[in-house]
Amino acid sequence: MKRRVAALILIGAGALVFYTGRAFYIANKNPILNSYTQTVDKRQVSPQKLFDKNWHVIKEEYYDQSLNHQHWSKWKNHYQNKIKTLDDVKVATETMLASLNDPYSRYLTKEEFSNQRISISSKIYGIGVSITNDSGKIKIINIIEQTPAQFADLRNGDIILSVNDKDISGLSISEVSNLVKGPENTIVSLDIMRGKSKINKQIIRKEITIKTIKSSVEDNIGYVQISSFISNSIPNEFLEALENTSDSAGLILDLRGNTGGLLSNAVFLANLFIEKGKLVSIVGRNGYRYDVTAKDSNLSIDKPVVILVDQTSASATEIFAGAMKDWHKAKIVGTKTYGKGMVQKIIPMPNETGINLTIAKYLTPSGADINKKGISPDVKVHFTKNDIETRTDTQLEMAKDILSKMISSR
Repeated sequence: MKRRVAALILIGAGALVFYTGRAFYIANKNPILNSYTQTVDKRQVSPQKLFDKNWHVIKEEYYDQSLNHQHWSKWKNHYQNKIKTLDDVKVATETMLASLNDPYSRYLTKEEFSNQRISISSKIYGIGVSITNDSGKIKIINIIEQTPAQFADLRNGDIILSVNDKDISGLSISEVSNLVKGPENTIVSLDIMRGKSKINKQIIRKEITIKTIKSSVEDNIGYVQISSFISNSIPNEFLEALENTSDSAGLILDLRGNTGGLLSNAVFLANLFIEKGKLVSIVGRNGYRYDVTAKDSNLSIDKPVVILVDQTSASATEIFAGAMKDWHKAKIVGTKTYGKGMVQKIIPMPNETGINLTIAKYLTPSGADINKKGISPDVKVHFTKNDIETRTDTQLEMAKDILSKMISSR
């Protein structure tokens, strides 16, 4: 039962691939990092000028001032007067970024930048399904409840053949997703194959709200699963989960498969458990260190907590888990986390494009640099072959056992 990040697109949520461990800081009081907004740079410039601007931004803001020990001017000279199209911009900028040997910095085309913003805002107008590419066929694999897709009786396993009479054969998941999405209250026509029957569905697009936090209570134990930190809605969703589990004596926070998101979300959650002191330290390109500290909060959680993590728990997830571990506010159960201790900034660029650029690293409250190292759990629990075959969640069972003992000791 190992958790993994699905390679699919939520029509109504943006591409999950953009959740792969990026921490975006949005608190505007940080002197190192500018606040992230939903700004789009709609200025239209020539491809050559756009490349030149990308070159300059990377030179001035990338975390490593040595730019991986290279003379950055060589890239500007190499591509001078050679950038003719937006595809040229993409190839040249990606080549420059690749030379930094940084897996987290990447160029965003207009479409990718739009999807990134959608992932953060959690707002999109669509129909509410998850799709995947199954041997060249675009298949529906999940129907989000209370969405147009559910009301139109779309079902898991339906194969999408065309969108608004456009044959989608050979199109990528992203391209199909963009065809299905559109303005609110407009109609999208889908031809689907269900078994041996071809069916047409006329579906009215609506705003799709995606919840990334689920909660429940069983045997006096509250269970809260947080699948991502990417959305601006995380604080409200978590407060709702706390309300739903308010009668529990302890909490299990399941962060397995949570590859990160907004640093501000990790700080918000940590501040609910840690009333004072350092939550995370951010070190910028000039070596300046900024400590993010806990602020007075109207809500303080004083319950035993167990946090579940695995090898895909990364970035903002590690910031939260690291703070909770350092301050002894939770027991960490599972396997070592991913080890992603770098911070990216979303930089809007002309032509509605953008760059996700590494601009800082973070340290846990104790000063630990977990990049490429990860956070070791207090109690290691690995899935066995038998666990997978029997669909037994041994990590969760161990978390329940540990939490029950923590509750009893109180």
